[in-house]
Amino acid sequence: MEKGRLYGPDGKLLPKRELTQEVAAPTLMGIRSVWGYGSAADGLTPERLATILHDAAEGNAWDYLTLAEEMEERDLHYASVLGTRKRAVSGLEVIVEEASEDKEDVKIAAAVRELTRKSGFGEAVDDLLDAIGKGYSAVENMWQTGAAWIPKYEWRDPRFFVFDENDGKTLRLMDESHHNGIELPPFKFIIHIPRIKSGLPIRGGLARLAAVSYMCKSYTLKDWMAFAEVFGMPLRVGRHKPGALEKDINTLIKAVANIGSDAAAVLPDNMRIEFIEAGKSTGGEKLFSGLAEWLDRQVSKGVLGQVASTEGTPGKLGNDGAQEDVRKDILKADAKALGNTLTRDLVIPFVDINYGKRDKYPRILLPVPEPEDLKALTLALKELVPLGIKAPANWARKKFNIPDPVEGEELLAEIQTPKPATAGNRSLAMNRTATDTSDELEELADGISEDWKPVMEPIINPVLDLANQAESYEEFLKGLPGLLTEMDPETLIQKLARATFTARGMGDATDG
Repeated sequence: MEKGRLYGPDGKLLPKRELTQEVAAPTLMGIRSVWGYGSAADGLTPERLATILHDAAEGNAWDYLTLAEEMEERDLHYASVLGTRKRAVSGLEVIVEEASEDKEDVKIAAAVRELTRKSGFGEAVDDLLDAIGKGYSAVENMWQTGAAWIPKYEWRDPRFFVFDENDGKTLRLMDESHHNGIELPPFKFIIHIPRIKSGLPIRGGLARLAAVSYMCKSYTLKDWMAFAEVFGMPLRVGRHKPGALEKDINTLIKAVANIGSDAAAVLPDNMRIEFIEAGKSTGGEKLFSGLAEWLDRQVSKGVLGQVASTEGTPGKLGNDGAQEDVRKDILKADAKALGNTLTRDLVIPFVDINYGKRDKYPRILLPVPEPEDLKALTLALKELVPLGIKAPANWARKKFNIPDPVEGEELLAEIQTPKPATAGNRSLAMNRTATDTSDELEELADGISEDWKPVMEPIINPVLDLANQAESYEEFLKGLPGLLTEMDPETLIQKLARATFTARGMGDATDG
């Protein structure tokens, strides 16, 4: 490639000035209008929904995308769980991995890392995650010149695009003069199509999965409101005496009809209005609420992969904190898909434009942190550190999120409480001088040290085996908690107990 020239993925020369021009901007007139989309959710029926989903699968997704947008606006539960799934990804830390340890690759990765920290990148990530609901999302790169070519991100309405009718997978820009749309120019768009399911991308969005539940819930809420209107209000009955004049009867009818809103009425003395207790329909309110809640649970399963975090049932997964709001495997898949998209449609164009085409490129990753079992780690350290296994203090502080101590700061420390002498160890210490006790302690230590190897082997050998098998320090530390079941400290414990008991007796002799 000639220096200063930019070539697209097809190998053709690409004038850099075209990178600064808007391609998919909305217009007041024309097919990509800002306004006038109408509604697909109003009066939604099973027949209408079937037509919308069928048309989308056939390439006409306009009404489907409109419905997907309205579902997020009208259904609080769907909006909540879909937003939770999006934010679970957008809240992850963005990591840039160098293509290699070569000095130039490290420099390029640093530039990409700085790109991810600039204003607008986080908002672009949020916009790309709109694809989880609709099946795809497009953000246009408006490249700006300066010390380097940096994109400004512009979200584009998914209704501005169509899928190529030849393969159903390649996104093209909708155009009045081309029924199959026009090809998207290189380096201009970040197109995120998460692989939630195999098949056509337009059939992969969660809105398609949740559409039937949304429609059924709409019917349920409508019927529930009608039920409440009939059985939730008292019956108003107007009474008049026989022989009342027609004009008086009309006055009574009008008063009965209006008293629900006006809360006031004027009647002749010979007429009255009575309020009779509202009608009863046993179990009706439970029927509607139960159906609405059941539908919400199905949506939670489809979007989050679980229902514990939305139901909060006592003693269940959501309250125990054993599972994140989004099931871990789903979150990892979403994060991996978004990282691949950003690498393909942002990192590679950025590097090609600023540094030229390369054989290898840095990658954007969104790793999902694994929760640490701090209790198991604490037990492992408590057992292993006294045996001589060395662990860096800084590493341990990071694991437990404990800051480094500041000089002069009050520190937590174990309180040493002297143990009172007992009758048993006093009797062992009788008639012993301090000199005799000192000599016997040395003999006791010598006796313990002579056979330490066979005593320690059941504890040390599993640690040595793990150290030989581990390929890294991190892998070694990760395997330590599992060694507790393989160790046999019984012999060591008995020997130490006998030695400690004897030593305590000798120590009491010197205390007097």
